[in-house]
Amino acid sequence: MASSSRKTRALMIQGTGSNVGKSMLVAGLCRAAKRRGINVAPFKPQNMSNNAAVTAEGGEIGRAQALQALACGRDLSVHMNPVLLKPESDQGSQVVVQGQVRGWLEARNFRKDRGALLAVVLDSFHKLAATADLILVEGAGSPAEVNLRQGDIANMGFACAAGVPVVLAGDIDRGGVIAQIVGTKEVMTAQDTAQVTGFLINKFRGDVSLFDDGYAAIADHTGWTGFGVVPWFHNAHLLPAEDAVDLSDASGGAGYHVACPMLSRIANFDDLDPLKAEPGVKLTMVPPGKALPGDADLVVLPGTKSTRGDLDFLRAQGWDIDLQAHLRRGGKVLGICGGYQMLGTSIDDPQGLEGPPGSTPGLGLLNVETVMQPRKTLTRVTATHVPSDTPLDGYEIHIGETSGTDCATPFARIGSAPDGAISPTGRVMGTYLHGLFGSGAFRSAFLAEDGHSATAADYALTVEQTLDDLADHLEAHLDIDGLLAAAGPVEAKP
Repeated sequence: MASSSRKTRALMIQGTGSNVGKSMLVAGLCRAAKRRGINVAPFKPQNMSNNAAVTAEGGEIGRAQALQALACGRDLSVHMNPVLLKPESDQGSQVVVQGQVRGWLEARNFRKDRGALLAVVLDSFHKLAATADLILVEGAGSPAEVNLRQGDIANMGFACAAGVPVVLAGDIDRGGVIAQIVGTKEVMTAQDTAQVTGFLINKFRGDVSLFDDGYAAIADHTGWTGFGVVPWFHNAHLLPAEDAVDLSDASGGAGYHVACPMLSRIANFDDLDPLKAEPGVKLTMVPPGKALPGDADLVVLPGTKSTRGDLDFLRAQGWDIDLQAHLRRGGKVLGICGGYQMLGTSIDDPQGLEGPPGSTPGLGLLNVETVMQPRKTLTRVTATHVPSDTPLDGYEIHIGETSGTDCATPFARIGSAPDGAISPTGRVMGTYLHGLFGSGAFRSAFLAEDGHSATAADYALTVEQTLDDLADHLEAHLDIDGLLAAAGPVEAKP
């Protein structure tokens, strides 16, 4: 609980729907608060994402909260995102509680059982509050989903239990923003409505003054305070995307061509963001139903939350045939984490840790085999890329152990321990290391192997500058002082 000398306050940003920009708004507000000298921390009670980050204590949280923590100038903590759902199928998800895997639940059962997690959520919230002067909380989905209100821990269920004021964000880019906000108030209970202190509009394109009457109409219909209209932030692509829904099918310009198939349970796809930001690199995200581009220099098989399931998905798209053709043309393939496992000869899951127990033949492009194990590896690492003898920073987040003759030629070394494998031709590579392209020296050395000149710029500096630009953007268009004043005191934990 917060100490008697610390007067911690909290404010929650909820949205009228998914993907309205809550994560980015909170990140920008975190940076704006930090620049005011406020000791600020991010919090999201419940997140659903296969894009996870590893904390210092060896747990995992959503990568959106990792970005928000960076905006705050804080190290990551499992208490920033105490409940993380990692979808493995259309029906169920792995449940991570305070950084550690708690089990697996079908969606229907989670809806029934999630109320029991409120105590955990509040525990993390108060632990975090004891370390900060301001907590900026991000909701999930929308409070208008009143069919999900019972047992809710992500939106109004948390806000009411913790006594945190709420600001509702609407997305004008998708249209109907007046109805989004006014309609949300209309369907909520009086108790929930009373928790809302104001609203803001996000993703406006064009002349903001054209929405003056609409803005006034929302204020008149709701009685809530308006905190501003945020124009579209054009540098958003320089920040890590939280959800696969944010991925475009293509980005970047001409030059060295990297292609990545969009697996159905793609995970930690922000591994590719530094390549997307690299001048002279074209990154193509290939959606289902489309062939891998024939002019690609490198195909990256990304991480996945369901390796065997996504291997079946990959084959259903014909991407296995495309990979063979790509290699015949002299292209290269890099598998990261689950993508590395797919490249081997077999993936065995005797305990059914990622689905029904069984074994699936791999793509056979590396002479390695993977056996899924209950123990989950969660660690940050400093490694050395073996072919170029270049240092890199990354992290591991996986189940499964991989072995085979190609492991004798490792992709990297973590201290004295080998990681990954390289085929005898050198054109098929696999590694468990996420985040590797963020290291400028490695990225430059890796691309140089194919004769491509890279900047070797520190991607982390790009993200830091973009967070500052985002804070400037919000400062210009939102009443930041008003938002901070709307934060309510965090009551001591009972």
